[in-house]
Amino acid sequence: MLAKHRHAANTYELLPRDSLDEDYTELRVPSTSWISRVASTLRITNFSNRAVYAHYVTPRRRKRSVLRLVYWTIFSVPYFLVFLVLVVGIFFPSYTVRPPHYNELRQRALDSDQPGRANPYNETVFITAALYEEKGNLASGAWGKAVLELIDLLGPEHVHLSIYEDNPDLKTKQALNHLREKVTANSSIIYEELDLSQLPHTKLPNGEERLKRIAFLAEVRNRALEPIDEHGVKFDKVLFLNDVIFDPIDAVQLLFATNIDANGRTNYAGACAVDFINAFKFYDRFATVGFGTELTGIPFFPWFTSALGATSRQDVLSGTDAVRVRSCWGGMAAYEARWFQHHTPLDHPVQHPSVEHNTTGYNDHIRNSPIRFRHAKATFWEASECCLINADLQYRESGKGLPSEARIFMNPFIRVAYDERTLSWLSLTRRPERLYSWIHDILNQMVGMPYAANRAHEEIGDIVTDNWWQYDDPVRGLASNATNEDFNGHWTEEARVVEPGGWCGGNNLLVINEKPEHGEGKWSKIWPPHPPAQ
Repeated sequence: MLAKHRHAANTYELLPRDSLDEDYTELRVPSTSWISRVASTLRITNFSNRAVYAHYVTPRRRKRSVLRLVYWTIFSVPYFLVFLVLVVGIFFPSYTVRPPHYNELRQRALDSDQPGRANPYNETVFITAALYEEKGNLASGAWGKAVLELIDLLGPEHVHLSIYEDNPDLKTKQALNHLREKVTANSSIIYEELDLSQLPHTKLPNGEERLKRIAFLAEVRNRALEPIDEHGVKFDKVLFLNDVIFDPIDAVQLLFATNIDANGRTNYAGACAVDFINAFKFYDRFATVGFGTELTGIPFFPWFTSALGATSRQDVLSGTDAVRVRSCWGGMAAYEARWFQHHTPLDHPVQHPSVEHNTTGYNDHIRNSPIRFRHAKATFWEASECCLINADLQYRESGKGLPSEARIFMNPFIRVAYDERTLSWLSLTRRPERLYSWIHDILNQMVGMPYAANRAHEEIGDIVTDNWWQYDDPVRGLASNATNEDFNGHWTEEARVVEPGGWCGGNNLLVINEKPEHGEGKWSKIWPPHPPAQ
């Protein structure tokens, strides 16, 4: 019994583990450390405990933290990009806020129904189009409607409309006749059965004669242009239209608002729109050459590369309505009419020189002749007829192949498309396009663009020598199933006279497929003869 009440021999009063455990609150000093305040706010009570640090820096924790960081980075990037697109598109939109005189011209067009309301100086305009369509879908559709509205904006008394179409089907003929009845201005709407065999053909090394695609396009464009000198009217502007869907007010702004001077009048020899095959992709690269003779890059904004001075690219990024270029077309192009009128009759076209002819006389001739579309004469050299006409114009005006002053401009405010749906998207997709420039530059360098512009610095009128590979057996060498042995041959020299626009072209041959055996599609490409692979 006594044992139950006996106290242990060694009983002690527990002492504090350290001084921090003593309850002397009156002796504690409040911490002023910002680390402590943050720890208190985050409810981290053991911030000074080494075990806390060990908990976070163990290998397993470190691995989880890295994975979590990677996950959240990947997860958040799309949201950040969407946010960036929205901010730039709303507050810093590209080619959306137009200069005041553009808005004034648009307001003139919208404020009344009076014909000619958007033609402030009553300028005369020759509108020309060489079309190819099926079932009259252009003449009877959005294209024809836009042309009629454009004539009303310009004033019917100031307009001549010229449309040429070859080999149309029955519905196209009916659509063109119906359009002719609606046109209130003077017009020349012509369709005919064009015999392609009567056009100049090029002889291939294997003896076969083929029609160059560019020769055909130049021919039909010139036929659409023919009436410009037939009615004794001196025009101020020429507007070329392709098979594009466009806003009539945009066409008026291209004509009368591009690169205006102090007097409010346009100062250009030629100005073109920008055409799109979809909401982002620029289309007409074949006819577009930058001011430094650089070819375009990957076909999205800002279209031009950083090569050869990057003048055109810098102009695009600056937001100007007059981007300096050597050539452009863009589906809709405006020109001063004086370059196309009243020099030599249309039945005496410019003759291309041979090495036997006096090149000085030739140069004088083309500088005093009306500009017309043409094609490159060499078999395996192609250049867009729309690029060559810009080259001829610059030489005609300055006497130089590469004049220092720009007179050909691309206007990125004016955009056209090849279907109505794409056109409806262009006002939206252009807004954030400033963001694309650095991606565009990187991708251009990755794929090696721009490709070199050949013959850029040749002097007009000089006689130069080209080297061409000639097959020992041209028939076998040009066959679709040619083997490497069939490419055996030798180099030959060929003299030529330098013409304007050497920077427009490249080594290939584009031909019309006139016969089923020529291949599928309307046209095809033939590469020039080349040595066998080693």
